[in-house]
Amino acid sequence: MRFLWLICLLVSWSGYAQESRVFDDLTIKSSLLKKDKKFALYLPPGYETSQRAYPVLYLLHGGGDDQTAWLQSGNMQAIVDKEIKEGRISPVIVVMPDAEMTFYMNNVAGKYQYEDYFMKELIPFIEKTYRCRTEKRFRAVAGLSMGGFGSLLYAIHHPDLFGSCAALSSGVRTDQQIKEMPHQEYLRRYRSTMGELKADENRITDFWNQNSILYLVQKMPEAQKKAVRFYLDCGDDDLLLYRGNSELHSLMRDVNIPHEYRVRNGGHTWEYWRTGLPDALQFINQSFQ
Repeated sequence: MRFLWLICLLVSWSGYAQESRVFDDLTIKSSLLKKDKKFALYLPPGYETSQRAYPVLYLLHGGGDDQTAWLQSGNMQAIVDKEIKEGRISPVIVVMPDAEMTFYMNNVAGKYQYEDYFMKELIPFIEKTYRCRTEKRFRAVAGLSMGGFGSLLYAIHHPDLFGSCAALSSGVRTDQQIKEMPHQEYLRRYRSTMGELKADENRITDFWNQNSILYLVQKMPEAQKKAVRFYLDCGDDDLLLYRGNSELHSLMRDVNIPHEYRVRNGGHTWEYWRTGLPDALQFINQSFQ
């Protein structure tokens, strides 16, 4: 009887150990940003009982959100669990950093270098702390809205680090849209990186071009065009960002950058991103094989 009880206990513990785990309030001490930075983390089923190393996806939140958004509003744990359980993707570690309202960029004046923090502190910390596959093809970046912009920015700026990039409703805007944006809205979105520009100051500067997705794609060297696998997805009712995303798709076609482009029914909503995440995960997973 005691032996049977022990067997039941072991079976129960084994089942529990195979569940995924999430943490939404982890921190890393950043010397570059001079503060503790938060991140959320998804560890796949089996992580705590195995010795293997896992691919890593950096999943970026949108403007106005933080590291908890994909967990709380995006239901990512259940979505990733299902994709793994049904065999459509391999087990993967997912890191969700808090980027504040930085657009994942460095500051023009060098005062708050978020991109430098991400590359020089966050990625090394994750790969030192958790069992990660560190080859480029096992490292991916994805995100929504501002995070879609960030994922594209990082994939283009650092093609040696990322094997794939999935941008959902990415915050890509044309130069004309940037010029015409109401001043207070512009400051709300870009003050952290572009500084306190006055209403009559030029917004399309050399620094902006260094971080403009459309400019970077247009100027991309031939040798870089196949370095990262790109996936774009934007809703047909996304009045905020359909123009920039469709222009990005057309430009990537014109300059021969291979990519996948999806336009589904929907707007700039969590319902759109939740339903789009499975296909984005499957696209990313192809790089892991």
